[in-house]
Amino acid sequence: MVVKLYYSIILILIVDFLFERWLDFLNAKQRSSELPSELKGIYDPDKYQKSVEYERSKHNFATISESFGFIVMLILFVTGGFGFIDGIVRELVNNPIHVALLYFGIFGLLSEILSFPFKWYSTFIIEAKFGFNKTTPRLFLLDQVKGLLIAATVGGLILIPIIWIYLIAGNLFWLYALGVISTFSIFMLLFYSSVIVPIFNKQTPLPEGELKDAITAFCQKAGFLLDNIYVIDGSKRSTKANAYFTGLGSKKRIVIYDTLISELDINQIVAVLAHEIGHYKRKHVYTGLLFSLFSTAVMLYLFALVSSSPAFSEVLGSKVPGFHLAVISFGMLYTPISLVIGVVMNFRSRKNEYEADQFANEFYSSDYLGLALKKLSVSNLSNLNPHPYYVFFHYSHPTLLQRLNRLAEIRSAEHNLE
Repeated sequence: MVVKLYYSIILILIVDFLFERWLDFLNAKQRSSELPSELKGIYDPDKYQKSVEYERSKHNFATISESFGFIVMLILFVTGGFGFIDGIVRELVNNPIHVALLYFGIFGLLSEILSFPFKWYSTFIIEAKFGFNKTTPRLFLLDQVKGLLIAATVGGLILIPIIWIYLIAGNLFWLYALGVISTFSIFMLLFYSSVIVPIFNKQTPLPEGELKDAITAFCQKAGFLLDNIYVIDGSKRSTKANAYFTGLGSKKRIVIYDTLISELDINQIVAVLAHEIGHYKRKHVYTGLLFSLFSTAVMLYLFALVSSSPAFSEVLGSKVPGFHLAVISFGMLYTPISLVIGVVMNFRSRKNEYEADQFANEFYSSDYLGLALKKLSVSNLSNLNPHPYYVFFHYSHPTLLQRLNRLAEIRSAEHNLE
């Protein structure tokens, strides 16, 4: 059993790594030094060349960083490094909950240390080279420290009840654990923007004025009651623009990046927000939550079926079974299933994007939405011509050209009905 598990994990790790590199290769090969005809009128030649260089830089960097991560993971697995660290932890503490928490804490810290140079290079070399980075070294370091503290706090609050349930609940572990994760997911959906985001960014109510009046008028037209509209100071880290909708019920709010306000005109901003509100009106928030919890239930159920086997700890080099070791070995084995679930989630997400675009067309203007999407894509140097396979496996949003074509089809269908 252990031998089969050992070679199965190695095979999965290698195949997954090679598959991702193949997708990256196809996506890189898709790039052309000449401006494709379908992008004329969206990109000018100089801006397009800059986007190609940006994509090339990100691709080369991702190849190095992901290869490094793969090699580290493979070395730890083959040499029994996971079991070695488990032995050290068990010499320090013996309570199963404390063992798991300390073990995950050590690996989380090691992961941050190893990934730190890559994050630094991405932020201060690549993003800075192409004019996106506004983060100072001090702010960058503060973000890393805050992220670690939040991960430790939130991770501990979730892991403690889940490990405790694992130790006492037997076959019903997956069901009780699902209850814990569901509660946490709903809590984060309701309070993430008001509890977590302020730790990193300042959010201020959108001041009275023409923009707020336009947004309020649209919300009334769309039958969407909302008083919580905030502006976030995203410009202190990046020039890239964004906006999002979050929350449920009385806790729902719209958050607009200050970079979006400076990048788009009022009509274009309202069109972007119409798209975001469309996700809520089309129930995407609820269906997304349900699908996420369903996939979590599948994962927990499968984990509960196999995790009690000592082989899941032995394969990592430990003679003592443990929840934390079972999680790591199961996570590696679960990779193919995770890939399939990811494909389904991305397909559903792309479908939702089309529906939200259609909502924006019905209640506001697809012309302004199209202009906003073009402007944001160009300013962010987005890859507008990715390989279809890469889109299928990795894109949660349709490409810009796909969205523009769909909006054109909607307008054409409306015109024919008139």
